[in-house]
Amino acid sequence: MNHVLYSLALQGLDAELIKVEVDQCQGHPGTVIVGLGDAAVQESRERVRSAMKNSSLKYPRGKVVVNLAPADIKKVGPCFDLPIALGIAGLSNPFTFSGLDQSVFLGELSLDGSLRPIQGVLALAGECRERGFKYLFVPEENAQEAALIEGLHVVSVAHLQQALEILYSRRLPDPVKRKDFSQGQSLEPYVDFADVKGQMQAKRALEIAASGGHNIVLNGSPGSGKSMMARALSGILPPLSPLESLEVTKIWSLAGLLDKESPIISNRPFRTVHHTASGAALVGGGSMPRPGEISLAHRGVLFLDEMAEFPKRTLELLRQPLEDHQITISRAQRSLTYPAQFFLCGAMNPCPCGYSGVPGVEAKCECSPFMIESYQKKLSGPLLDRIDMMCSVSPVDFDELHKKSNAEPSSSIRVRVEKARMIQGERLKSEGLFTNSEMRSSQILKWCQYDDDVKQVLEKVVSRLQLSARSFHRMLKVSRTIADLDASEKIQRNHVLEALQYRRV
Repeated sequence: MNHVLYSLALQGLDAELIKVEVDQCQGHPGTVIVGLGDAAVQESRERVRSAMKNSSLKYPRGKVVVNLAPADIKKVGPCFDLPIALGIAGLSNPFTFSGLDQSVFLGELSLDGSLRPIQGVLALAGECRERGFKYLFVPEENAQEAALIEGLHVVSVAHLQQALEILYSRRLPDPVKRKDFSQGQSLEPYVDFADVKGQMQAKRALEIAASGGHNIVLNGSPGSGKSMMARALSGILPPLSPLESLEVTKIWSLAGLLDKESPIISNRPFRTVHHTASGAALVGGGSMPRPGEISLAHRGVLFLDEMAEFPKRTLELLRQPLEDHQITISRAQRSLTYPAQFFLCGAMNPCPCGYSGVPGVEAKCECSPFMIESYQKKLSGPLLDRIDMMCSVSPVDFDELHKKSNAEPSSSIRVRVEKARMIQGERLKSEGLFTNSEMRSSQILKWCQYDDDVKQVLEKVVSRLQLSARSFHRMLKVSRTIADLDASEKIQRNHVLEALQYRRV
């Protein structure tokens, strides 16, 4: 007797339909799983056997063959436990559920027969709907995550026996109702810009960067507030749109980072990477490629503190994602592409000790010119060319530190950022873009309009500073964002001059 059930195998953020074929045949008693499964798939034999025994189910005495088709696709993880167990249980007693060929089964079994949650359910549920399946059986803890995909009858299963009762009784429980997750996963408490003394230029630069999604590097002496201001970015970023939220939640689901109580990301990610992180941790990788920090920061911020302390080879890995907004990881068995539409925020010192060229404390610097040059060369020319904004951060004087702060709070800045992003969203929605930083050459020519006097300024700037085409376009995009903050239809002279002061010469 041959039983066929359907499941899904993750391939990055996509999924492949898998037929779980179970057959009993003559031969030495035991269970054989074929179909290019990894160690976790092969180990399901023991989990399934124990789960069935502890669920008072008889395990076949003869030889059982489980085929995961198609056989040329690598199957990873324990999500096939549930369909394998159901297929084996149905060998002696066929199911009466009429919607079996319209159902997908996912779940890892515990030895007592209960179901454990799996990773990547949101991506799997989306593929299930795209392929026209009606029913999705998932572990209880994954049910709310799967319910985020509309148009599916999500069946929450807590135990193997519960799934069998449904398939034999032909009575489906009501679909899982999606809860209201309007707040999403809560953000960690962020630094308020009102708590940052002075640093008006740096605050303005960060507001522009947040408004247009522009890459920015803060350069200054230790203790001047670079890291503090970078962390304050979380408080001025607008919430994710519904489409962006689903994109980010898929990635976090695949990485197993979703909160069980609120399995949706509605706030923009802010990922901090330590300078000892490997290249694979930063951009993704491994024998079975997993998303890295740049993908976990999708639609949000990737913060590199002490940027010049990162190995140069690791920093160079950012060049392609900063340009293409995605990362392709190639291995012998497969190539996977993950989205990486983040904006980079870096903080660095001017030299190893941190005091070179800093007014008032420059005398503290004991670094030789060679040391300073080697330190700054950690950021190569091609990488710096992809940085939209460079901002110098000077130490705060005593008078500023001593007086009571009356600085503008993050909530007020966030209002301006949201208005600017709303303007960009309306302008670029026909292009499928969200922010000015995403514009390509054709869109820059279309949307970065300016008058003849601005053209003359730009001509002088390009000629004197010998800006590359990339640098020129990035300066235009920053100018466009400044114009949006001013609610100006065209780029004005003052917008270009402000954007120019953030270019590294």
